[in-house]
Amino acid sequence: MFKPHVTVACLVHAQGELLVVEEQINGCATWNQPAGHLEADETLLAAAQRELYEETGIDEPMHYFLGVQQWIAPDNTPFVRFLFGLDLAEKLPTAPQDSDIDCCWWLPPAQILSASNLRSPLVAESVRLWQQGARYPLHLVSPFNWPFHEGARHADA
Repeated sequence: MFKPHVTVACLVHAQGELLVVEEQINGCATWNQPAGHLEADETLLAAAQRELYEETGIDEPMHYFLGVQQWIAPDNTPFVRFLFGLDLAEKLPTAPQDSDIDCCWWLPPAQILSASNLRSPLVAESVRLWQQGARYPLHLVSPFNWPFHEGARHADA
């Protein structure tokens, strides 16, 4: 049975720079947007908020939806990635809660686009989508008849 990995990612912008998280993958430092897998009993928006907090320590709401990215990794793992965005007035300090995240960097978009250490091609593609200027309302990915409170954070977060 086909079961793609459903993930969320957050493109965070402040003062002309974008936030990336750095983590070790196979012994190499790689950059990604704050991102991760959708968990059971979690909406896409709640997952994005949770991942942003866990990976950066930033507790801010998403402002808009950027799009859906479908990708097949080199190991043939299929992904469906929901990309959210937020624009902050200033660069906030970061404090990753997730032990897999080594640090966070505020970087110019061009530096991310030219980097050779991106976690996947979706990182650069996300920057390009953001640069194109399309911003969609969050209601496009709102849950239908959802039994849980949308703003609630999981007890383990």
